Amino acid sequence: MSRFDNSGPSQRQLRVGEQVRHALSDMLQRGEVRDDLVETTVISISEVRMSPDLKIATAFVSPLGAKDDAAVIDALNRHAKFIRGRMSPALRQMKYMPEFRFRLDTSYDNFQKINDLLHSPEVARDLGHDEEDEK
Repeated sequence: MSRFDNSGPSQRQLRVGEQVRHALSDMLQRGEVRDDLVETTVISISEVRMSPDLKIATAFVSPLGAKDDAAVIDALNRHAKFIRGRMSPALRQMKYMPEFRFRLDTSYDNFQKINDLLHSPEVARDLGHDEEDEK
């Protein structure tokens, strides 16, 4: 097995991504970003993916209760350089402070679609036939 196998993120990327996620969550929770939209919205950070060189951090966020999710993402991306500067003390062990990019997390929507599909009458009907055949 090759060291440069593209089978997914390395343990280091995962560990650093989780550290960045915690630091970013703490900073947003303290309300350090002075933007009305960001301050009045509860923001959930589900994942932070680090680039292989750890210089880019892509944060997947879900604005909870926001009327316009895209506006919240745009606001976070506008303040990305400020956020990068405020993250320095929390991530001082890193050689380079990563550039932050914010993306809308659609995984919850995907989970809901799959759940709706599994509970649809067509699937329930098919599952019912399998259970009757086993008896």
